[in-house]
Amino acid sequence: MEAVARRISAYMATHLGMDEATINELRPRYWKQYGTTMRGLWVEHHIDPDDYLWYIHDLPMSDFLAPNAELEQVLAGLPWHRAIFTNSSREHAQQVLAALGIEQQFERVFDMKDTGYFGKPYPAAYLCLLQALGCVGEECLLIDDSPANLRPARELGMTTVLVGLGEVADYADFALARVEDIGRVARRMAHRDVRE
Repeated sequence: MEAVARRISAYMATHLGMDEATINELRPRYWKQYGTTMRGLWVEHHIDPDDYLWYIHDLPMSDFLAPNAELEQVLAGLPWHRAIFTNSSREHAQQVLAALGIEQQFERVFDMKDTGYFGKPYPAAYLCLLQALGCVGEECLLIDDSPANLRPARELGMTTVLVGLGEVADYADFALARVEDIGRVARRMAHRDVRE
């Protein structure tokens, strides 16, 4: 979300005294090297990750999101247990779910604290998730809008779904234009299981 991206740059400017050129140089490098800007700032500048997460997500989600009845209905019809696996804070994820009107469709939220501040795409974050769920990768399906976040999931045996129009990854088992179409994946997987 563009508003969060602006807050990240504002944090770097106000908390670390960085100018725009430095911010524009560091953010892509941190994302590539560490997976998230937060991780790069934590490793290289010793920021307080909780303070950072609070600052960048201090936004009223209702200004950006509205209840999504179609998504709520689709999620309610899925045959799987559902959890959120996010590079944000639990509080932010819960605000997003509430703004969309889908909070009751998820049993758990796993945030950056739960993974020792290793976010996606760090393999360690996925291993923390699997351990907490008591699952192996082959029992899980990961839905994400970032191709980079799908690679470690696929390497751990998860079924992967890329959402959004853009770069297509060869490590995505399914690609959807909209997350509301996830029911198609469920139907295809059920059909495949029956045939196997």
